[in-house]
Amino acid sequence: MPQSPQGFTDRIEALRSDLVAQGRRVQALLEAAFSAFFRRDSAAAVEAVALDDEVDRLDVAIERDCVNLLTDATRQGAALDPAQLRSVLTLVKINNELERIADAGVEVAQLVGHVKAIGATFPDTLRVMANSAVGILRDSTTSFAKLDPVLAKIVLQSQHAVTAFKDAVLRDSEERIARGAMALDVAFQLHEVASQCELIADHCTNIAEQIIYQTTGAVVRHTEAKWIEIPPKA
Repeated sequence: MPQSPQGFTDRIEALRSDLVAQGRRVQALLEAAFSAFFRRDSAAAVEAVALDDEVDRLDVAIERDCVNLLTDATRQGAALDPAQLRSVLTLVKINNELERIADAGVEVAQLVGHVKAIGATFPDTLRVMANSAVGILRDSTTSFAKLDPVLAKIVLQSQHAVTAFKDAVLRDSEERIARGAMALDVAFQLHEVASQCELIADHCTNIAEQIIYQTTGAVVRHTEAKWIEIPPKA
């Protein structure tokens, strides 16, 4: 039986709810990974990595459901309106970004064993940076749940704070190495975590771009100086 336009809208909304839940799930993974890292807790790190199995399973399921929706629309000759098409494209892209954020969390958790072995201690700035990365993901997911382009724009601007934190952390480590106050091994681990935090922020800004695209039709691009919006063609 052919599906009505409202039927497709209902399926899109159900998928959006699934993806919001996925965002919360990935946030929980990040929180667990960073907590394990800073506590040097190997058992907690293993538990954080295990959370990725469910993220991966749902990543595949959501993508499959999006493909099935578009396939059904094509077979039935249903003319999805521009807003519906933008919604489906947004679902696919955000789903991919969340999976990559989860991968970054796994990378952090997998550093715990080495950090524990070398007895590394890290500056407080790194913990603040990690909290900022988790906060940006939280705002990205909330923005998507509410389809809030204003909050999405705040996410875009937040990326600069994470980059500034990374620069500060790396400058501090270079100075400590120069005066013999930090081992190269420790500095390497610090750089790895800072890079993963920056990567998480980058993926979150990609999510924010998609939210703005879905809600306004505008395409967002990043220049060297600022974010710009390219409005939809009339």
